[in-house]
Amino acid sequence: MNNSSHEATRPASGASLCVLTQRVIGALESIPYSVIALGARIFPAAVFWQSGQTKLEGWRVSENAVYLFKEDYKLPLLDPVVAAHAATIMEHVFPILLVLGLASRLAAAALLAMTLVIEIFVYPDAWPTHGVWATCLLLIVARGPGVVSIDRLLPRRCARA
Repeated sequence: MNNSSHEATRPASGASLCVLTQRVIGALESIPYSVIALGARIFPAAVFWQSGQTKLEGWRVSENAVYLFKEDYKLPLLDPVVAAHAATIMEHVFPILLVLGLASRLAAAALLAMTLVIEIFVYPDAWPTHGVWATCLLLIVARGPGVVSIDRLLPRRCARA
C-alpha cells in the first residue's frame, strides 16, 4: 500500500512541476522587448563612453591616448594620431546616440565594428567580454531599439509627411 500511494503522488508532483515551469516561462516571455533593448543599448554605451573619457584631457585627446595607439594598439593601416582622435570621437558620439535611441542601428553597428577591431587587433584574449558587448549590439542592429527610443517616433512622423 505504501508503495502504490507513493507512485500515485509522482504524476501529480511531476504535473505540478510542469505547470510551475510553464508559468515561470510564461512570466519570463512577458518581459517586454523594449526593456531588454534598453539594457542592450545602455550598458555597452556606458562601457564605450567610459573608455572615451579616459582618452581626454579637458577637451583634447590626451598624449597618453595617442601613445597607446602608437605603441600598444598598433592598428594596421591607420595613423595612430588619427586613430586616437577617431576612436575618442566615436566613443562619445555613438554611445549618446545609442542611449537616446537615435540612429540606434547605425550607432550599434559602429560600436560593433569597433568591438571587432578591439577584439582582433588590440585585446584578443578578452573575447568573453567582447562577446557580451557584441551580443547586445547585434540585438539592436537586428531588432531595433524598442519603443523607448527617438527612432520609434520617426517612422510616425515620416508616415504623416
